[in-house]
Amino acid sequence: MAGAEGSAPYKAHEAAAEAFRSVHDRSPAGVWSAPGRVNLIGEHTDYNDGFVLPFALPHRLAAAASPRDDGMLSVATLGSDGRIQQADPLRITDLKPRSIDGWAAYPAGVAWVLRDQGITGGADVVLAGDVPTGAGLSSSHALECAVSLALLGLAGHELDQPESPTRQEIARWVQRVENDFVGAPTGLLDQTASLCCTKANVLFLDVRSGESEQVPFDTAAFGLRILVIDSRTKHSHADGGYGERRRGTERAADLLGIKALRDVPFDALDATLRRLPDELVPLVRHVVTENQRVLDVVELLHAGRLPEIGPFLDASHVSMRDDYRISTPELDTAVDSARSAGALGARMTGGGFGGSAIALVAADDVPKVEAAVTAAYEREGWRPPRTFVAVPSAGAGRDA
Repeated sequence: MAGAEGSAPYKAHEAAAEAFRSVHDRSPAGVWSAPGRVNLIGEHTDYNDGFVLPFALPHRLAAAASPRDDGMLSVATLGSDGRIQQADPLRITDLKPRSIDGWAAYPAGVAWVLRDQGITGGADVVLAGDVPTGAGLSSSHALECAVSLALLGLAGHELDQPESPTRQEIARWVQRVENDFVGAPTGLLDQTASLCCTKANVLFLDVRSGESEQVPFDTAAFGLRILVIDSRTKHSHADGGYGERRRGTERAADLLGIKALRDVPFDALDATLRRLPDELVPLVRHVVTENQRVLDVVELLHAGRLPEIGPFLDASHVSMRDDYRISTPELDTAVDSARSAGALGARMTGGGFGGSAIALVAADDVPKVEAAVTAAYEREGWRPPRTFVAVPSAGAGRDA
């Protein structure tokens, strides 16, 4: 689904509108878009009622759309090769979970969830964007958020308007798309980040309460950058490993007699682990320590000590590699080579089993770190990683 790259900034909303005109020979009624995200820290804590700290990427997925009067959903997508792929039209009243394969399941799932909210009108939707797919940067959630805003907008429920659903409500609907329609047992992190993040900030979210805070994150003021390293190894939340980890943490909470692992006090961790079967110990240790790392990083950011967060990124990666066991050789190599080349801290980001890593790097050292990671991949015989500097950007909204 990624759009074409080049020297000029890619504008997803313009690409989607142009593709819509190509498919339907008319202009769309509107264009809505949503960003991918990077999670600075706080991995696999969201479905444990914990804390997360994501920010939105400048990379976006746009949905150009117009209403239909026949109750059908027509979806098409503009690929990175410039070709448009169209799915067979779907009757919204006939949609059922797990009944559609491939990328079309995501917009179909949105229509299915919104049907329960009384929104049953048909639509023509054409998608375009440059959020890398399979990179752990939440391309599927960006798609679902953009389509949600498009279908809501066509029904007269524009975002942030009186009587319209809130961003938090839409995030929970998108979670239903993933969990119930697509069959991926994800939490609330990705869609909430896509909908609620703001420019120049990280979003400190308490998943249990829904309370959030925009925390300033100006790396440039400290001469630093966040470098994203796409390992180019695909991952999918619908695959078994993610679900196994989630079921393990839920089983641990049940054995401990608590609602979620969020309720395990950090200072009581060792005693708590002694009450659990050996196979659940590392999962619980990761979640509890990761929640504490989020709180520690937020405290440092509030104190204006951003350069000091690097060791917490490092510790997060070790925890995901050794305790949660969701890293890969490619991600470990990206993290290790970035650190060896001078990064202040690095970790894999996202659900794991592939995807991307991030590194906190001095601005002047970005080329050196990129070269070191690329050289390490070359030595292993892997294709070169994709790297870019990530800047906290605006969340979802209407573009035209």
